[in-house]
Amino acid sequence: MDRVILLPEWAPQAFVLLAWPHPQGDFAPWLEAVERTYALTVAAISQRQGVVIVCRDAAHRARIEAVLNRHAAFAARIGFVEAAYRDTWVRDTAPLTVVQGGRCGLVDFRFNGWGGKYPAQEDDALGGNLYRQGVFGAVPYRRVEWVLEGGSVETDGLGTLLATRSSIQNPNRNPDPERAEAILTEHLGFERFLWLDYGYLEGDDTDAHIDTLARFCSPAAIVYQSCADRRDSHYQPLRAMAAQLERFETATGGPYRLIPLPLPRPIRDADDRRLPASYANFLIINGAVLVPVYDDPADAEALTQLKLAFPEREIVAIPARALIYQYGSLHCMTMQYPYLRFEKARCQTT
Repeated sequence: MDRVILLPEWAPQAFVLLAWPHPQGDFAPWLEAVERTYALTVAAISQRQGVVIVCRDAAHRARIEAVLNRHAAFAARIGFVEAAYRDTWVRDTAPLTVVQGGRCGLVDFRFNGWGGKYPAQEDDALGGNLYRQGVFGAVPYRRVEWVLEGGSVETDGLGTLLATRSSIQNPNRNPDPERAEAILTEHLGFERFLWLDYGYLEGDDTDAHIDTLARFCSPAAIVYQSCADRRDSHYQPLRAMAAQLERFETATGGPYRLIPLPLPRPIRDADDRRLPASYANFLIINGAVLVPVYDDPADAEALTQLKLAFPEREIVAIPARALIYQYGSLHCMTMQYPYLRFEKARCQTT
């Protein structure tokens, strides 16, 4: 039987999926600013490929279209689908894409609200709901009754997993965390496991998802969130994480090229709790990398560092400060699907 491989984010894409925030949701206090971030993201993506937006109903769609019209989104490449959802973080609730024998398939893991922290019934059902509505066309779909979030896995496309133990192997996800490697091998094709034991961001409610800490930008290079301020609570954990990354080897042997990202100054909510702002939460799309920025002096350095990581791609800054008030950022709100593999997918473009 042909080997299963989880596709890397830099594989050519057909469309990006988003679930638009709504006035009854958790983003209500910051809705205007958050909708601007979503609209700018959709505008940037729709210049290059398709976008599928999940909305609640026809009235919600009309509101979204009005917002998009103000931000020069390319309407011909934008599709809509109605579905029930609570959280907008589709990175963790939408299916993952694998390839086997040259054919793509969808793998839809259970979602339990990041370890039972939040209600999850509607979001757990989202992937199957979208599949039954034809969003993914005729691509085979498989449900796996084991908890895993897309933001917790990073791949080089060669069978290597980069992840934190604290999220995937957390007993608040599954009663059998010791089976993690076997399940990840069976369903996502991982053969090498690079487990990080260090690194976290204050305010993160995912138990330290990898997509806020360290990301593959090629099979031989990793960008990672660093901290240069010895007085910052993140200094020691992120320094220990960097040391662990330095010890990892690529699939072909030898050290990874490591590219550090600066840490924004602390951003706090109304209760003085620090929020998890990270430049590592970027999104790779066709020909570009969309980078969250936070109206911070470190924004410019982060964009420069990511240009070093992705010299052949345009680096596009997306204002994302409002997103972190619900503990996520740009990568968390999106999920990419591969180009020319979804024969009848909504909003497929050339």
